[in-house]
Amino acid sequence: MMRLLSPLDQVVGAADHFLRSIATTPPSGRPYPAKAIAEAALTDQEKKLSVALMRVNHSGEVAAQALYQGQALTARSPELAQLLKAAAAEEADHLNWTIGRIEALGGRPSIFAPLWYAGAFALGALAGRLGDKVSLGFLAETERQVEQHLMGHMERLPLADEASRAVVAQMKEDEARHMNSARDHGGADLPRPVQAAMQAGGRVMTSVAHYI
Repeated sequence: MMRLLSPLDQVVGAADHFLRSIATTPPSGRPYPAKAIAEAALTDQEKKLSVALMRVNHSGEVAAQALYQGQALTARSPELAQLLKAAAAEEADHLNWTIGRIEALGGRPSIFAPLWYAGAFALGALAGRLGDKVSLGFLAETERQVEQHLMGHMERLPLADEASRAVVAQMKEDEARHMNSARDHGGADLPRPVQAAMQAGGRVMTSVAHYI
């Protein structure tokens, strides 16, 4: 029989996850999508664009880790908490892959990663407090917006940067699956103003992370 975690245990666990997401590179549980792809000879401009886009994606994955942790912490049912943890595990793969691409391209992640994590964790915890259907709806809408965002990156990434394109393509496939899973488990449709607010918040993060 599993021991229920005390509030202190939960705080320590959340802090540990924060540090592992920000200060270290989590291991990937799946093969790297670009493993068999040779690094392309990109122009300086192409490399700069790829670094910027992958830095945005890495920031999004930092936020995703925090979002799922916040939601799992406040989930009302063990089933939802398990669903969120499974999704977070795949998002950890994305975190590994995106930082790998940034480093391969000679770039660096956003200096504001701790801020992205803190904000997303608070939103996730709030969504969980509002009930499982709302939390699932928030998850589905987040993944819908991320999938659209990744689709835009597929159009913007240099054609020669096949490695980054392979990573983003797999990420996009995973996000779509997470979205459908949340909907299949009863996620409620969020009101239009909430969706718009989420888009606005996402634009702030992506705009800043593109450069710093």
